[in-house]
Amino acid sequence: MASDFESDIVAIESITAVPTILDVVCRTTGMGFAAIARVTEDRWIACAVRDDIEFGLRPGGELKVETTICHEIRASGGAVIINHVAEDDAYFGHPTAAQYGFQSYISMPILLSDGRFFGTLCAIDPRPAKLKTPEVIGMFKLFAELIGFHLEAHERLAESASKLKEERETAELREQFIAVLGHDLRNPLAAISSGTRLLLDRPLDDRAAGVVGMMQASVSRMAGLIDDVLDFARGRLGGGVALKLAAEPLAPILEQVVTELRVTMPDKPIDVRFALQEPVSCDPNRIAQLFSNLLGNALAYGSAQTPVRVEALSANGVFELSVANSGPQIPPETLTRLMQPFFRGAAQATGRGLGLGLYIASEVARAHGGTIDVVSTPEETVFTFRMPIARAI
Repeated sequence: MASDFESDIVAIESITAVPTILDVVCRTTGMGFAAIARVTEDRWIACAVRDDIEFGLRPGGELKVETTICHEIRASGGAVIINHVAEDDAYFGHPTAAQYGFQSYISMPILLSDGRFFGTLCAIDPRPAKLKTPEVIGMFKLFAELIGFHLEAHERLAESASKLKEERETAELREQFIAVLGHDLRNPLAAISSGTRLLLDRPLDDRAAGVVGMMQASVSRMAGLIDDVLDFARGRLGGGVALKLAAEPLAPILEQVVTELRVTMPDKPIDVRFALQEPVSCDPNRIAQLFSNLLGNALAYGSAQTPVRVEALSANGVFELSVANSGPQIPPETLTRLMQPFFRGAAQATGRGLGLGLYIASEVARAHGGTIDVVSTPEETVFTFRMPIARAI
């Protein structure tokens, strides 16, 4: 059955020039049958056909390969051209000509650039034809090369599509695994957290209390990493960042983030200016997460000699939050990638995070209908988050 060669037939059918090629072959030579055949060691399959003499073949039709001259062409790699079988010294009385009733015949091998033999571009007719001319031979060579070129392009496209599909499936499985892993890590982490709280309720010497304190800090850091992983997985798997909208004062929430980071990074000064005149409809916890990521990033990678400057204001229907730090200018090529997941610039290469903080901050901003812009100069780098104040709750 020709179904084994369905992909070859589809590949030939995808070449829009094929009907024109077969038409030109027949009109130029005066022959009534032209075809593109897939030829292997044991099969001859018609992939495209023009039949004006009712030879009886259609795309997918098959001839016994041993009864065709294409079988010989596959072995030799050279074209066969016969003007008139009855007068041809080499092919007079040839069984193929007798079996299929043709007098004129031309068949040109279709080769791929790596030397693989695909098949032939061939034509037959029960009448003699003048085929052994430079014009006809050159035309057949050109058409055969054109077909081979398109076949390779189709093959490369199919390979690319297959690889892309595999990569997408692999990426989805990886992200599902990350989501499951992050979720399952919560239980043992909660047990450790409960254990440290229990230990702190008992009398401890200074050394033991210090160890428990370090354990609690590690638990808090691990919980933040797990939250980042889960947020990343949800975003990549199509769930996006979930919001619980409320209209409540943002100043206390932002101040709490500043307080927490001052405790964890006491040697990094922070200057704060809040001018929140209007209530903001948002998810307060998510805004705190966004702010914590931006401020933590500024504290970690900014200059220790200059305070990080934080400003927040709500006016004219817009909430704006900016975080500025001094330090080396971020290169333009790095700026374009800062919000990508798992990306960390050269200055962040030794950081302990996963490279998800800024990505998640950008996702939180997007979920609120806002944006995060970054401007970096030799003097300072400023991250600015803007969003509309009014949102349906």
